[in-house]
Amino acid sequence: MISTSTPRFTAATGEAYDYTMTVDTRIFTADELLRLPDDGWRYELVEGELRRMSPAGAKHGAIIARILVRLGSHVEAHGLGQVYSSDTGFVLARNPDTVLAPDVGYVGRERVVENDEFFPGPPDVAFEVISPSDRYTEVEEKKDRYLSAGTPAVVVVDPRRLEVQVHRTSGVTNVTDTLTIDDLLPGWSMTLDDIFTTAR
Repeated sequence: MISTSTPRFTAATGEAYDYTMTVDTRIFTADELLRLPDDGWRYELVEGELRRMSPAGAKHGAIIARILVRLGSHVEAHGLGQVYSSDTGFVLARNPDTVLAPDVGYVGRERVVENDEFFPGPPDVAFEVISPSDRYTEVEEKKDRYLSAGTPAVVVVDPRRLEVQVHRTSGVTNVTDTLTIDDLLPGWSMTLDDIFTTAR
């Protein structure tokens, strides 16, 4: 464990104060992450480093919920596979372990695994909705980790810019009107209006 003291400023007065943050520098495993006591925070694991995730804001959470409901209904109705909420961790790498939890994840029927552990492998589609606290570099890093681990498509939803992009190893598609991923989610679609209704 190490402690670092960083000058911070109050929003009201602009006065500086010391903020001491304790960082756990040891290497964690996926099994240890799964068994962490519930302290009200969500965590991910990046090459053994424990990373705490901020709770979602109302706008961010509403967009995720709309995607989850629309996608989940379609996948269930057509028996395509399984849709997972942001509570589900996907093991992308071992030794050191990387476990990421997309805002919405989808796995095709032939890869679905029923267990009480993290999903053993990457999702087939990962949806990441950028929150106000996210840096674009952080989202880019997560997207690259999904693709490197074998996720065929990563959908990045940006409420700030009202933009949606589908990332694949072959390149990036900018969604101009309707989001579709027919090779992985046949028959499913959402318009940008559907996705961003709560953001306007």
